Amino acid sequence: MKLLILLGCFFLQQNSLTVKSSAFADGHYIPERYSCQGQNINPEVLIGNFPSNTQSLALIMDDTDSPNGEYDHWIMWNIPPVQKITENSAPGVQGRNSSKQNKYFGPCPPNGVHTYHFKVYALDVKLEMSDTCGKKELIKAMDGHVLASGELKGLFK
Repeated sequence: MKLLILLGCFFLQQNSLTVKSSAFADGHYIPERYSCQGQNINPEVLIGNFPSNTQSLALIMDDTDSPNGEYDHWIMWNIPPVQKITENSAPGVQGRNSSKQNKYFGPCPPNGVHTYHFKVYALDVKLEMSDTCGKKELIKAMDGHVLASGELKGLFK
């Protein structure tokens, strides 16, 4: 059993999700079309290995190399337990990103190469939250409900 520590919250998890994309490989560059320099649409996200008792999925996409701390690009919850989030779609409730918008905001670094984390969580509940919530509220609401998690990392310059 793994212990996952996320912003001071402790989640016990027994499984790891597989998180991939048909648009880029883990640790490789995200194509421009998914950035603010391109079409600014989300890439396809493929999810596997979620537990059979998963009630919903949550997704956090953030940039950990932002000069002002972490920058949240996409926050979403109450995604049905699906194996694919298709390109340019939002199958769940979209919360507020760091731009105070309820949508995907693609990579747009001010300088250098930044790492973008697509983190997916399998939850044992559907969350009752307003779409005015952001990452901090989502993490708090997920506390004690994470069955499994996984991550895909992409780079952009």
